[in-house]
Amino acid sequence: MSVLVNLLSRGSNLASAHGFAAWLGRRLALRNPRVTIAPDAVISPGALISPRNGAIEIGSQSVISHGAIIAGNVRIGNDSSVQNYTLVVGYGAPDNPAGLVQIGNDVRIAAHCMLIAGNHRFSDTTKPICEQGIEPKPIVIGDDVWIGGNVNIIAGVTIGAGCVIGAGSVVTHDIAPMSVAVGSPARVIKKRGERIDSHGE
Repeated sequence: MSVLVNLLSRGSNLASAHGFAAWLGRRLALRNPRVTIAPDAVISPGALISPRNGAIEIGSQSVISHGAIIAGNVRIGNDSSVQNYTLVVGYGAPDNPAGLVQIGNDVRIAAHCMLIAGNHRFSDTTKPICEQGIEPKPIVIGDDVWIGGNVNIIAGVTIGAGCVIGAGSVVTHDIAPMSVAVGSPARVIKKRGERIDSHGE
């Protein structure tokens, strides 16, 4: 499949909005009636779009790249992108936002990120973890957010509008708007527009 996608995309990381690869990506994604994609959104045929028990909405001019997986209850706004091999998983039904992943407008999510809106329950030590089910918690990404590569965003987290999340970070708690956060666990190192001196203070 990857060889075919490479040929269809002419070696480009992204399918052309008007090419056959984009047409094929859209057709593959829209096989499920609970998937809604804006007419000018671009879906690579190498992406996996699967609403499972939920619903997926992808807004105008948004881009889903090769190898990305969008599964379950997920809403993506306008002019947002999910890059290669990023995993976005929501839980629940379309009318149940308990495990919804909500991604705003003008968001950039780099490659190899993970956004999973649920955690395994493990409090009962008499049962295997795999038999205790999933506790869904929503993930909210505000407008105009840049998430660097290899970032892991934990269930229940809200990242405010205008934030920048440094590559490799693990986000375990809410991040206030216009913050720059890095690390594992991620911590805010400054607000956008603030200067940091040469010692990083």
